[in-house]
Amino acid sequence: MDSPSRLARELAKELESEPSAEEFAKRCLNSMRWGGSAVLMVVDASFTSAGLSYFTAVVPRVLRFKEELVDSGMIRGLEDLASADEGLLLRYWRNRRSWSVAKGVASSLLRFGDDDRSRLRSWAAQSRLDGWRSDPVGSVKGVGLITYQYLRMMGGVDTAMPDRIVKKYVQAVGERAGVPVPRGDVEFVKFLESLRQYGVSPVAVTWLSWLKLSEGEEVLRRYGNLVNLL
Repeated sequence: MDSPSRLARELAKELESEPSAEEFAKRCLNSMRWGGSAVLMVVDASFTSAGLSYFTAVVPRVLRFKEELVDSGMIRGLEDLASADEGLLLRYWRNRRSWSVAKGVASSLLRFGDDDRSRLRSWAAQSRLDGWRSDPVGSVKGVGLITYQYLRMMGGVDTAMPDRIVKKYVQAVGERAGVPVPRGDVEFVKFLESLRQYGVSPVAVTWLSWLKLSEGEEVLRRYGNLVNLL
C-alpha cells in the first residue's frame, strides 16, 4: 500500500469517529455555511484571518453581526458590505485589517454574477491554487493563502486550509501511519487534495482537524440549534 492511500485509510477511520465533520463539509461544499449567506461567509473568513480561536472568538462575533446587521436588513448583501461604514463595522470586530479584507473580498466578488451565493460559487469554480496571488480575491490586500483557501472551500471547492491546526492534526495522523506529510503550505494542500482519489475529502479533513484540536465538540454543544448555521 502506497503512502497516500495509507494516510487516507487512517483519516477515513478518524472521520468515522467524528461524523459531524462530514456534515460540516457538506454544508461547506454546498455553500450553505451561515444559511447560505455569502456576506456572513466572507465576514467569517475575514475574522478567521486574524488568527484567533474560531469557536470561541470568531463564531460569537459573526453571530452578533448576523443578528444586528444582517437580520435587521442594514447589510443586505455583498454590495452593502463592500460600501459599509468602517466605524459601524468596528463595533462588531475591532480589527481594521479584517474589515479591509471583508470589504475588499466583497467588492471583488460582485463581478461574478447577480446574486451573492452564486457570485461566491462562480468565483470559486474559476479560482486556482497555483498563481493564487493573481486571483481577484487572492490579490486583495490582507488575503493570505489560508483565507483564500477558506473562501474557496465555502465556495464549493473540495480543498483544504493549510492553517496550523489542520497541519498539526494531519501530521500527527501521518506520523502514526508512517507517512511523511509535506510542510510547505501549497504542497500540503496539494497532498490533501491527492487523497480525494481514495474517497477522503480535504474539506472534511479540515473540519475534522478543527473539531479534534479546537475543543469544537464542547462549543458546538453550547450553541445547540445554531450548529446548523456553521
